[in-house]
Amino acid sequence: MPNNDFPVFGSTNNSLLKKHLTKEIYYSLNDLKTSSGFTLDQAIKSGVVNDGSNVGIYAGDLESYKIFAPIFDKIIADYHNFSTSDSHTSDLTPPESGWANPDPEGKYIISTRIRVGRNLADMPLGTAISKEQRDEIESKVSAILKGLTGELAGDYYPLAGMSEEDSTRLIEDHFLFKAGDKYLEAAGLNRDWPSGRGIFHNHDKTFLVLINEEDQLRIISMQNGGDIFQVFSRLSKAVAILSDAFSFLYNDHLGFITSCPTNLGTAMRASVHIKLPNLAKNMEIFEKITDEYFLQIRGIHGEHSESEEGIFDISNKRRLGISEVDLLQGLYDGVLALINMDKEAV
Repeated sequence: MPNNDFPVFGSTNNSLLKKHLTKEIYYSLNDLKTSSGFTLDQAIKSGVVNDGSNVGIYAGDLESYKIFAPIFDKIIADYHNFSTSDSHTSDLTPPESGWANPDPEGKYIISTRIRVGRNLADMPLGTAISKEQRDEIESKVSAILKGLTGELAGDYYPLAGMSEEDSTRLIEDHFLFKAGDKYLEAAGLNRDWPSGRGIFHNHDKTFLVLINEEDQLRIISMQNGGDIFQVFSRLSKAVAILSDAFSFLYNDHLGFITSCPTNLGTAMRASVHIKLPNLAKNMEIFEKITDEYFLQIRGIHGEHSESEEGIFDISNKRRLGISEVDLLQGLYDGVLALINMDKEAV
């Protein structure tokens, strides 16, 4: 096989894919296909054509992590510090002791948001799914969501054929998702847009499910203030209902299976928007605390954005090899430490 078949990466590409993909690995895998027909070239396309990729690889199904293990294992080990002999444990049961609100007076935490990704066990992932399969997922999942009762009861809004009125309102609520960025486009996650996609939210707008975005389900619990326990309890309740209705992709090594390997394990991102005006003036101390508790600092508009008025998005770094409860305990302890340090810095 000629050497020019090996991907050519841009000089500014610093992705984990570029770091770990050797010619030996590439040529040993590039003729293989999963049972979904997913290939190595499909898996790495986004990381090859987009020099700004941080990771650069997507799975097409659970089988991708096995067949293409020589490259996936290296990237997972590098990103998660997680070896092939390690295992993952899930625990979505809110602790009986709970967590007291770390900011009961509401002076620091503006809002709390926890989301998890889920993908159906009998389907390929979004990168390899067919239009018919995607539409089937939307139909089945939306039917369950429409039957929810109590605090989870709400309405479903399919993206296809959405009215301008609904679209405007969902944009104002920051719920509406659009076709993914160039990284998701190259990974095949925008195919057949907007067919098979939709948004469910409860009447209180504290519970949200995105269908067939990057993951087949993005399940989100959120509310104003800092009551992490209440937000997690709502999420846990919703996930339990959906888990009774569907089997989700999971194994004891990688946890919940997602197309992007960064989300493996808990597939959870838990975050608070928090005002820390004093710590904002001393990022060295700020980052020392977040590093201690394995937390990530972002601006309030997401990754690569800047802070505004000392307001930050603080979220978990770890996902794989740690349970959901332990992950949230780390967020709770870290947020409490940040608040206490901001008070001392006055």
